[in-house]
Amino acid sequence: MNQRLMYETHSHTPLCKHSRGLPIEFAAAALEGGLAGVFTTCHNPMPDEFDSRVRMSAGEFTEYLELVDRARRHWAGRVDVQLGLEADYLPGYERYLEHQLRFAPFQYVIGSVHPHLPEYGRRYADQRPEDQVATYFGLLAECAETKLFDCLAHPDLIKNELADDWRPDDCFDTIRNSLDRIAATGVALELNTSGRYKRIAEMNPFPAMLAAMCERGIPVVVGGDAHCPERVGEGFAEALMQLEAIGYTEVSYFINRERRGVPITAAIESLVDATMMAAV
Repeated sequence: MNQRLMYETHSHTPLCKHSRGLPIEFAAAALEGGLAGVFTTCHNPMPDEFDSRVRMSAGEFTEYLELVDRARRHWAGRVDVQLGLEADYLPGYERYLEHQLRFAPFQYVIGSVHPHLPEYGRRYADQRPEDQVATYFGLLAECAETKLFDCLAHPDLIKNELADDWRPDDCFDTIRNSLDRIAATGVALELNTSGRYKRIAEMNPFPAMLAAMCERGIPVVVGGDAHCPERVGEGFAEALMQLEAIGYTEVSYFINRERRGVPITAAIESLVDATMMAAV
């Protein structure tokens, strides 16, 4: 059997109030799915009650660290459990995030622009659809340019807020400009397999944007955005084959906030071997 090579790079805990299952259970699912490990990347606490409905509170941050550490110790030598964080980006919170990210030894930090949050909507939701698209992709580039994050999650999420008005061909120059800025930073972008369950049922980002990322040499990380153990690693083989068809030869993950690459052919083989072994 080939070596386990892939990680679930994006997963949550019940502390974010919309997830089920503890990190110790997510790690068990990673083992069963033929993965090398799992990153727990719960939504970060934010000040001023910033959409507190969908994230842990500041007072729960220590509990979060303990949950991940408990899973890490339980699965030591079998599944690599790593501490991560999914942190919201909105202009004006940069200094807060800088301080927060020094609080613990995060191995991987995801930056997210969430256009469905009330705080985002109060600033930008009254714009015309085409202006909302321009705002979102401008913020995505700003997020990368802060250099606070290793990777940006679900990088076309705005399409699900504008599903009835989403015309990617009409805004592709805007997307290309954002990708040019992101490429200059060296920050990775995520291929998020959970997009298949959103209003526009496809992985995030959509294939043409993924191809434009490849053309610019932007590193790509595959993440399931798992909110329950059953979703750990879901869709990874399909994602890897899509990346390979587009022209990517390597998929990335981060340890100690440093990027590591895995050849896509080897990653696919490792998942196929795991599926075959599970069927025996």
